[in-house]
Amino acid sequence: MTDAGPELDPVIHAPKRLRVMAILVSSEVAEFRFLRDELAIKDADLSKQMSTLHDAGYVSVRKTKPGRGSTTWYRVTARGRRAFENHIAALREVIDSADPHTVG
Repeated sequence: MTDAGPELDPVIHAPKRLRVMAILVSSEVAEFRFLRDELAIKDADLSKQMSTLHDAGYVSVRKTKPGRGSTTWYRVTARGRRAFENHIAALREVIDSADPHTVG
């Protein structure tokens, strides 16, 4: 966070990752298939999005067993929760600063 206020997080800002984070901050855990179905995307796309969030330290991953046939569960980390909250605050600042007379 800077003196100017919270900043948009490029990792979270992508629409699919923003939706995943919104689900995860309101859930204890979410399973891969549930997230895939909620976002209506392909497995490979969700895997890519989740890898980005995991690499940033925003989600943790738990698999029921190694390899094919395992179930994958995701949980938001404390770092991810803070990043999401800061991102939402930054979005609110953008929205609140819009002059309704110049929009539209």
